[in-house]
Amino acid sequence: MQIEIDGNIYDVEIIKKNNRNTYVRVKDGKIVVTTNYLTNKNSIIKLIMDNKKSIIQMINKDSKKMDKNDNFYYFGKKYDVIYGFSDIDITSDKIYAIDKKCLDKYINKKIIDIYSDRLDYWYNIFEEKIPRPNLKIRKMTSRWGVCNIRNHNVTLNYHLSKYDISCLDYVIVHELSHFIHPNHSKEFWNFVYKYYPKYKECRKMLKE
Repeated sequence: MQIEIDGNIYDVEIIKKNNRNTYVRVKDGKIVVTTNYLTNKNSIIKLIMDNKKSIIQMINKDSKKMDKNDNFYYFGKKYDVIYGFSDIDITSDKIYAIDKKCLDKYINKKIIDIYSDRLDYWYNIFEEKIPRPNLKIRKMTSRWGVCNIRNHNVTLNYHLSKYDISCLDYVIVHELSHFIHPNHSKEFWNFVYKYYPKYKECRKMLKE
């Protein structure tokens, strides 16, 4: 639905829940109304028009936030980051967050969960007997991953989270393969190919 306020047309998204009250907010230039299932369209229009002054203020504030967008890549996808919201919400191309500190904390936890899941997945895929790896995540400048055969540690670069998840999978397979071939011999690369035939495409992405 759309509504005209002071000569400008705005999109209105209506979310119906078992709410006792009706809430109005502005997100990404859109007026979002959360209300009860029984609230009709005319009541929503009246509410917006009765509170148009405060809604215009929210729209202006939202516009300023949009002007301060920061963007970053998260598993191969570019997002616009918009700060100043009360909670973290991720859409198809935007991330709304309270501030950078809260966003970093949220993303760090997600990265740990995803890296752990993918490492467990590939460990279970391997037919050969290898030790269960201990995961470490670090911000490294010259290596995407490190395998310590002695203490069974697999260290993955934090910055892999900027690339498509296929790159993370390739690096995991690469490092796990070192438990079988602790070098970069022809046999090693044949072994990597066995589990990840498209590894050359990922290597190319990581070099760009």
